Amino acid sequence: MTIKAVTFDLWDTMVHDDSDEAKRSAAGLRSKRDERRHLVWQALNEIEPIALEQVRLAYDVADAGFNLVWKENHINWTVEQRLRVILQGLGRSLPAAAMATLIERTGAMEVEISPDPIEGIDQALGALAERYKLAVVSDSIVTPGSGLRQILEKHGLKRHFSGFSFSDEVGHSKPHRSMFETAASQLGVSLEEIVHVGDRDHNDVKGPHAIGAKAILFTGSRPDDAETTTADAVCAHHRDLPAIVDRLAAQP
Repeated sequence: MTIKAVTFDLWDTMVHDDSDEAKRSAAGLRSKRDERRHLVWQALNEIEPIALEQVRLAYDVADAGFNLVWKENHINWTVEQRLRVILQGLGRSLPAAAMATLIERTGAMEVEISPDPIEGIDQALGALAERYKLAVVSDSIVTPGSGLRQILEKHGLKRHFSGFSFSDEVGHSKPHRSMFETAASQLGVSLEEIVHVGDRDHNDVKGPHAIGAKAILFTGSRPDDAETTTADAVCAHHRDLPAIVDRLAAQP
């Protein structure tokens, strides 16, 4: 089948992961990792004193559990689920209003101070949108899908997309087929009519290939998998992406 749609990973494909950390440092703010732990400590400490080191340890254990479930079972806990695990480990709870505030503040950090878009992505999306349907297929590690939409909107990228498949909304993470099935359903195409663009061979190449889609490995921000990828094509700069997609679409 010919290619009718292009789906995109977000982190290190459209925006530079953690490029917001330099902005936080320049503003005298804590790193995201430290701030997340501080927020939990602050919320609990206002009710009953607790040591920051105790909160950090509980958060580290919860993160280890999150990563295990993410990598092995292809499931992302929501922000609320992650925070509930932390609180349960500490044997503590928060009033509903305080919990809601903690969830919102944790999930909003990358919206308030956002990572930078990768050079050329807006132009590439604009060119591709003239010929193909576009969707985002991305894991939402801490920032929920609602926040990722805001980041895309902030950078003027959201307007190019007709579909959004975020792991906290789908219930699975890449390379689970439901992530790609959700995007295909939203775009009204079959899985075989999709080419996916992403920076990780395991998630963004092996995942699409397993369901009959094509895949392009983007190496402009994270080249780690360039030498071992099984992608249908490799793209080092977004200016080359439209021609690469057109070439794959022209193949029998």
